[in-house]
Amino acid sequence: MTVSRLRIEKSHPLCQLQDAGRFGVRHLGITQGGAADWVSMGWANWLLGNPPGAAVIEITLGGFELSAQSDCHLALAGADLQATVDGAALLPWRSFNLRRGQRLAFNAPAEGVRAYLAAPGGFMGTEASGSVATVTRDGLGGLHGDGAALVAGDMLKWAAPAGQGREIAVARIPDLSLRQPLDLVLGAQAADFAGQSLFDAFNAEWTVDSRADRMGVRLLGPALVYKGAGLVSEGIPLGGVQVPPDGQPIVLGNERQTIGGYPRLGALTPLACARLAQASPGQRLRLRAVLAETARAGHLEVVRSLEEAGGRPSGEARQ
Repeated sequence: MTVSRLRIEKSHPLCQLQDAGRFGVRHLGITQGGAADWVSMGWANWLLGNPPGAAVIEITLGGFELSAQSDCHLALAGADLQATVDGAALLPWRSFNLRRGQRLAFNAPAEGVRAYLAAPGGFMGTEASGSVATVTRDGLGGLHGDGAALVAGDMLKWAAPAGQGREIAVARIPDLSLRQPLDLVLGAQAADFAGQSLFDAFNAEWTVDSRADRMGVRLLGPALVYKGAGLVSEGIPLGGVQVPPDGQPIVLGNERQTIGGYPRLGALTPLACARLAQASPGQRLRLRAVLAETARAGHLEVVRSLEEAGGRPSGEARQ
């Protein structure tokens, strides 16, 4: 089978090969990794009829450029990073063709911060613990299996035939904004926070801090006061909301530590995590408490909508 290639002409440390992430290895101290916005990744793969866990390129904040080494068919979903093909605008949420020699460039963010580029069958990489997801801190995944981000001169390869692209109905395109509150399931030590802090958590506005990365996102707002006893470190789920002594919550993401001892207000739902992954520093948001059953129903509704359209997102595995 013919191997297709894209050559990276320009990159930076936040442009990485990602897939659904690593599961069943946290007892070894290995973090999850994987696409921060699993919904957008799911749609990028769906556009090409790829398997749910197919590897994609997570492009954060733009500043990424590739040249086609052969004619190819690709798909783009997630943030609008003002992508262009030989200078002509290319919007996300669609599949498209590149001819040999053409250049695909990602520039400054217009909406959201993370775009996902998919290729037929998924990009090739070196697996570690069943995943090619890049985790630099752990030195795992990526093109060469060493956790390194993509750099200029790297060659992206895939071997599946192009097939036929699909179209996403406008009504199905996810809302990447923070206009609606982020859903949070109360749990862990929620009852041990001061009553005023619980009120503030869901009635005050929070600001996304500049201290935000794939490990976690710090939120700035009213100080949350924990009144419970000291804690023994415990496992942390995706979206866990830890509250350190300064009272400013930290939402833990795909590259979170596997255990932690700070009290937790609860955890954002997987859908809320995907939306937070598209937030930039300075953006404001609100939190909304939901029951676990409500969160699960909303999650399955999104999963089923993609299944009805003929695909299934990798985020279904995130329980």
